[in-house]
Formats: sequence, C-alpha cells, structure tokens
Amino acid sequence: MKHITITLTLFLLFIMNTFGQISKKTITLKSTDDLTITADLYQTSDKKAPYIILYHQARYSRGEYLEIAPKLNAMGFNCIAIDQRSGDAINGVVNETHREAEKKGLATEYTDAWPDLVAALLYVKNDLKAQKIIVWGSSYSSALVFVLASKYPGDVNGILSFSPGDYFKIDGKIMSVYAENVNCPVFITSSKSEEESWRPIYNNLSIKDKAYYLPEGEGFHGSKALWVENEGHEGYWKAVEGFLGQFR
Repeated sequence: MKHITITLTLFLLFIMNTFGQISKKTITLKSTDDLTITADLYQTSDKKAPYIILYHQARYSRGEYLEIAPKLNAMGFNCIAIDQRSGDAINGVVNETHREAEKKGLATEYTDAWPDLVAALLYVKNDLKAQKIIVWGSSYSSALVFVLASKYPGDVNGILSFSPGDYFKIDGKIMSVYAENVNCPVFITSSKSEEESWRPIYNNLSIKDKAYYLPEGEGFHGSKALWVENEGHEGYWKAVEGFLGQFR
C-alpha cells in the first residue's frame, strides 16, 4: 500500500508540473549553526500566495509530506518541507540534514532541531519574501512550532499542530507556557487518545481564533493522519481545509 501511495503521489506531481500548476525542487539552506538543511520547495504559479513550512515527526524526513504538499498547493498555498536534524527516513526519502549532522558529530535529539525550524522560518521570510507564513508541525515538531510562534510573533501568521504535547522544555519552559504568548490562529489535531497530551497547550492559548479536530475513530499520530492510506483521512482534511480558508 505504501508503494502505491508514493507512486500515485509522484504521478500527481508529474501531472501538476506538466500543466504548470506547481513546481517542486530540492534545495538547501543553512541552519543558524551553519548545518546544511535539505528541503523540498513546492511552489504554485502564484509566488505571492501564503507559504506553509512543513516540519516532520520523529524518525522521519521531508518525505512525510510527499502527498500532502501537492494537495496544499492545489488549495492555493506554497510549501516548503524541510529535513530536521532529528529524524531518519520515510516514504523512500532519506533525511539528509540528519545524515549531515551525524557526519559533523552534532546532537540530533528533538530539541537539537530547534535551529533548523528557525532557519526555515527566516529563509521563507527573507529569501522567499513570503507575505504570510504558516508553520505546520508533526509530533515533536508540532510542539516546537509553539515556541517558534512565541519567539517570532511578527513572522508567524498561523499554526497547524499535529499531535503536540509538553514533550520537553526549551529554555526551561514547557510548550503550554509558550502557548500563552501565541498571537496567531491555531489548529490542533491528533489521534483520539492523544487529546489529554495537548489540552494544556490548547487551554493556555489566549487567542479567540483556535480550533481542534478529533476523529470519530482512533485516528493517527502526526501528519500521517492525512495520508490517503489511513482510515479517516477525509475528516482530517476537511478540518484542515476549513482552518486554512482564512489565509487565502
């Protein structure tokens, strides 16, 4: 089933590129500590359209978004999916940033990926000249995006967080504390059993524009909940589209 999904995704990319709707290319940028970050840039014909920065989950790579990013393009959003140094491989895509970090002897735990998230945000802002930036996290990165929005409030216009929780601390503070300073719209989702993990974050958001989605069934952890092979993906997509509608 996974092979079929990848094949269909690649076919979709081919068709969309053929008709000029999007372009996909692999690029590199530098992290704030000079590590080379590999990323896939998915651009629509409208370079002024909002950008969504796609951060992957634990042990994964930018390949988590092979079938997700083209669908976001079709909805009118430019996307960039990065390899963070904390990860490995998924959907046949190796995490090149992780590989580079290991060569340099750099730490690759979850919080060590923080400079990579910052670098992607600054790249989209300064190099791609994005007018609106939405950050999208999966699993451990879904927690870090709250830190990102808290520390860069003028640069983050929206958050989508798939399976967040108070997994760790940054500068001595848990994620629900950072949520108090978030001033942009937020969408949170997860598997049904993970609700208790993100409720403290959701409850600490002082903004009015916040929403969440829980599936009718058990659902899935992280952004893979949107993969067509996973039962209930339609419900997740409907909720995501509803939230993103305000940014078009």
